[in-house]
Amino acid sequence: MAKGQTDLYRDLLARMEQCPDFDSLNDGVIIPFVTALEKVCADRGYLLNIYGTASNLAVTDELSAPVLYDMIDQYLDSSDEPPQDAG
Repeated sequence: MAKGQTDLYRDLLARMEQCPDFDSLNDGVIIPFVTALEKVCADRGYLLNIYGTASNLAVTDELSAPVLYDMIDQYLDSSDEPPQDAG
């Protein structure tokens, strides 16, 4: 990681570790981070979408967003099925 990335990583990690529960983590770190990310994306004409059970972040232009949403939604729906052996 480059120095700026490492600094941000360490700062976020330190802030997250100070949160004793999910509510404080959400209010103190996650919401402010996502809000900043949404603003930067909106200023550039991108849409920010977060999908999935763990999370999958997708940043797209407005035209691509519905297509990508449908594709990810279909994938997530199909991922509920047990995996099939490829061999």
